[in-house]
Amino acid sequence: MQDTRAMLESHLDTIPMVKAMQVAIGDIEPTRLQLTAPLSVNLNDKGCAFGGSLVSLMTLAGWALVTARLHDAGFAETEVFVADSEVKYKAPLWDDLIAEVVAAEGESLEDFVAAFAQKGKARITVEARVPLPDGGVATSMRARYAAFAKR
Repeated sequence: MQDTRAMLESHLDTIPMVKAMQVAIGDIEPTRLQLTAPLSVNLNDKGCAFGGSLVSLMTLAGWALVTARLHDAGFAETEVFVADSEVKYKAPLWDDLIAEVVAAEGESLEDFVAAFAQKGKARITVEARVPLPDGGVATSMRARYAAFAKR
């Protein structure tokens, strides 16, 4: 996982918005990934988390999970894109941002990687959320990602 973390950090470090948001990689597990960002640089005019930062962090987390799984399977030369997403803003967040992402119900990261290995392209739907400190959910997202072998 250390090699995967370094690869993700290297990729994310090239995106100016990611630097401005001060995104950091949290937990990386085979079926789950977490990104974090401090509230202090992701504020809106009300003093809580900016909606654009919330959706950006979840979108990046989805990209990172898909990219990490492909990388771990030996596919280092891939292009991963978010194809579409649906976001629900449920409650204001007055704390640091933590985005957690997993494969959506009925989806499998293993099946996704197997399809990519066979076809050189694949799609997967993921679910991300930004939890509230009390255990509730500030924001949730369902997104579909497409991966292609680099040409």
